[in-house]
Amino acid sequence: MTDTAWAQLAPLLPPQKPRTGRPAKPHRLVVEGILWALRTGAPWRDLPERFGPWHTVASRFYRWVVAGVWERVLAALQRRADLAGALDWGTHFVDGTVIRAHQHAAGARKGTRCRRPAGSLDEALGRSRGGFSTKLHLRAEGGGKPMVLLVTAGQRHEQTAFRPLMEAGAVKRPGRGRPRSRPARVVGDRGYTGRPIRAYCRRRGIRTTIPRLRTERPARRFDRAAYQERNRVERLVGRLKQCRRVATRYEKRAANFLAMVTLAAILLWL
Repeated sequence: MTDTAWAQLAPLLPPQKPRTGRPAKPHRLVVEGILWALRTGAPWRDLPERFGPWHTVASRFYRWVVAGVWERVLAALQRRADLAGALDWGTHFVDGTVIRAHQHAAGARKGTRCRRPAGSLDEALGRSRGGFSTKLHLRAEGGGKPMVLLVTAGQRHEQTAFRPLMEAGAVKRPGRGRPRSRPARVVGDRGYTGRPIRAYCRRRGIRTTIPRLRTERPARRFDRAAYQERNRVERLVGRLKQCRRVATRYEKRAANFLAMVTLAAILLWL
């Protein structure tokens, strides 16, 4: 991580608490170790010695997952970008991608104290055409940056996560008033077509650019130029999957895997 990126990230992390006895590892060293695991996909025990004891890095990552640190950091970066005018509310893109799950991702103990993300089912593991997998649903803003990330079982359809995608990701603005969460237009592929989604967007004043199936009534107007920009969310999926721990799921807990994806999204905002 560069010094510039760390200067933006450091104020958003929990403060380093003073301890008696052995000094705690600096946050930057721990974050560098977490990023190494994110990019390589290697288990925690293979962490290089330069990052310190692997159990220290892993323990702090899991504590921050339970505390919701990564979600707050992502929200803070989005709020900062919105204040700078770098967040495009004109057109948002939705998409879903299948993440192949490693065989070691199964077998999470029941009853373990860990937060589960909304919409998770059996730790977001299931069987799809791609095999044992998890499905990652995401909404991207007009510039191609991630706004909302959700995980479900691999066999779940994209439409099941559409409403949670649109209702999450509210960005607080200075002064009084509600946080903003609704774009002017949403663009998706044929997987999101159908009356329920179009009616949902119509009630909220959101225009839709979603191609219709042959069995549906043809659209009177279809913005092909806006639909061609949907490649931005597909490129976003490719950038997220450059991190091996995102391209293949190794975590047993859905909350831990979602935290890894969120961390990859944070890197794109820095």
